[in-house]
Amino acid sequence: MYRCASAALAAVVLVAPVCAQSVQRNFPADALRGTLVVNAPPEVTLNGRAARLAPGARIRGQNNMLEMSGGLVGLSLVVNYTSDTSGLVKDVWILTPDETRRPWPTSPEEAQAWDFDPIAQVWSRRR
Repeated sequence: MYRCASAALAAVVLVAPVCAQSVQRNFPADALRGTLVVNAPPEVTLNGRAARLAPGARIRGQNNMLEMSGGLVGLSLVVNYTSDTSGLVKDVWILTPDETRRPWPTSPEEAQAWDFDPIAQVWSRRR
C-alpha cells in the first residue's frame, strides 16, 4: 500500500510542473492586434470604432478557453482578432502579458509591410 501511495505522489510531483507551463498559442497570419470593448453583445468597440461580432464568433480567454461575450461587457481588452469577409469580428484571442509584448501588426497595411514566421509566431519588419 505504501508503494502505491509513493508512486502516486511521485507521479504528481513529476507531472505538476509540466501542467503549469504555458502553451504557445498559434495565431493566424491574418490576425491583427487591437483593443476590444464589448458594449452590448454583439455590439463591440474595436480600436475606438464601432464594430460587431459575427454570428458564431469565438472569444478565447488568456487560458485559451471560450469566453462568453456577455461576461466581458465594459472591459477593455488587448486582443488579436480576425474578421470575416463582410467585416464582422470572427475570432478573438484575449492576450496574456507575454503575448502583448510581441510585436504584431494593427492594420492590414502593416501586415503587408512585415514578414510573419508562423512557427515562431513572430512578426518582423522588412528591411
